[in-house]
Amino acid sequence: MKHRLNKRSSVITEGPSRAPARAMMKSMGLRDEEIRRPIVGIANTWIETMPCNFHLRRLSEKVKQGVRDAGGTPQEFNTIAISDGITMGTEGMKTSLVSREVVADSIELVARGHYFDALVAISGCDKTIPGTVMALCRVDAPSLMIYGGSIAPGTFEGHDVTIQDVFEGVGKFAAGKMSAEQLKNLEDRACPAAGACGGQFTANTMSTAFAAMGISPMGVNDIPAMDPKKDEACYAAGKLVIELLKKDIRPSAIINRKSIENAIAAVCATGGSTNAVLHLLAVAHERGVDISIDDFDRISRKTPLIGDLKPGGRFVANDLYRAGGICLLLKRLADAKLLHLDPLTVTTRKIGDEIVRAKETPNQEVVRPLKNPLNLSGGLVILKGNLAPEGCVLKIAGEKRLTHTGAARVFDCEEDAFNAVKNQKIKPGDVVVIRYEGPKGGPGMREMLGVTAAIVGEGLGDSVALVTDGRFSGATHGLMAGHVAPEAVDRGPIAILRDGDQITFDLPNRKLDAALSRKEIADRFKTWKPPKPRYTSGVMAKYARLVSSASKGAITS
Repeated sequence: MKHRLNKRSSVITEGPSRAPARAMMKSMGLRDEEIRRPIVGIANTWIETMPCNFHLRRLSEKVKQGVRDAGGTPQEFNTIAISDGITMGTEGMKTSLVSREVVADSIELVARGHYFDALVAISGCDKTIPGTVMALCRVDAPSLMIYGGSIAPGTFEGHDVTIQDVFEGVGKFAAGKMSAEQLKNLEDRACPAAGACGGQFTANTMSTAFAAMGISPMGVNDIPAMDPKKDEACYAAGKLVIELLKKDIRPSAIINRKSIENAIAAVCATGGSTNAVLHLLAVAHERGVDISIDDFDRISRKTPLIGDLKPGGRFVANDLYRAGGICLLLKRLADAKLLHLDPLTVTTRKIGDEIVRAKETPNQEVVRPLKNPLNLSGGLVILKGNLAPEGCVLKIAGEKRLTHTGAARVFDCEEDAFNAVKNQKIKPGDVVVIRYEGPKGGPGMREMLGVTAAIVGEGLGDSVALVTDGRFSGATHGLMAGHVAPEAVDRGPIAILRDGDQITFDLPNRKLDAALSRKEIADRFKTWKPPKPRYTSGVMAKYARLVSSASKGAITS
């Protein structure tokens, strides 16, 4: 027996008692026929504060038209977004990870309150991508997520550039390696139009992951933001969600351990952002799937690095699209028997059926052949040791050092570390330590791109390492260990480090240790006192009270 397509929305649209609700809907121009149709919520993350989401109104109109033409009634609503790139290096950056929870919570609230029969979420910047998917998991109505697409690269002094080059340009300028005029020209040319940051930074990493997971239709996410084909794909996505509704295919049928492992493999194969660890752990939590931080290392060990993508490689997301896209990448993983083929996707086909459609552009160099990978193992490494008992995350794509031992240079906030780098007080061999920047201690777990890019820009990228309980941008590269857990404010050993302590990175043995005995660590904690909370009221204080360890995904539910 066919199920009613408007079963959910009928709660607020049918019967004499719902006349007031229908009257209010008619005030917005809806006719009786449209009210009787299945109502599809269009969760848009459009905002005018960043290029990543600036164009999403255009795309939402295409989605809505697709819904209408397929027999549904779209109702668009908006949520918030925070630009990581624009807030980077400021107190405002602490709001970024918090925004992931607000995005998920607000979409869930509107969807539950208005009884949408189905949902289409449109994401753009880093936190809106996992935030939308977390909400789809909670509501579990027929739904899908589409990504607004990547920005085109800019051109500076005859070569392609991204926002990563601008951040590193700041370090070059501080070191006298770039003039003020050059930095201004780079600034003017790096971001030519709307779209998310171009490298395999966090936005494109999560776009890749969710296509591999099957919650985004194959071939949609990797279309560039301003390509007319993006409009066509969004129209098709609007029609597709009605098919999902007819077949009652919900996120609970798509997101499971196998599909999450596919997402992890795609991240590892492309040298993706360390933020993927936080976000995929969070999505797994929403679906009740038992995934741990150790699964990332297990999968990364056996997954070759085949995506030659920035920041560790040569190409940007738009190059991947022209080469054959995410579909080609996943076909490579399937050929290596590193992809589960049976998980269902929102196209209503299995992922194994999707990747047979892969088309490789002749002579492309973006996705390497399996016989010639950039590295035999993936781009993510999980280290543990007496500095990170619960673990920490490194991205090693493009990194040649497997070990490093150096003296700690300890800072209690990002700003102090950045000033030390800018004033050339960090020397080759040092290990920069930035603490009290974790999920609870920040609060909000800021990204350290300003510091890491300045280190690279000053020419120290190959000789300096960094340890933090904060996060890194997907544009970060080098020997940089983030998400150190437990964080400092939760009595993590990073809290008692002192200048000069010897810290050792040992990637082959997956260890991050300080040359301190258990007794010395215990003795130092006897005199340690946690800092006073930076926020005592409002959303930041509430987040600090609720948020979990980074090793659990920094979740609040």
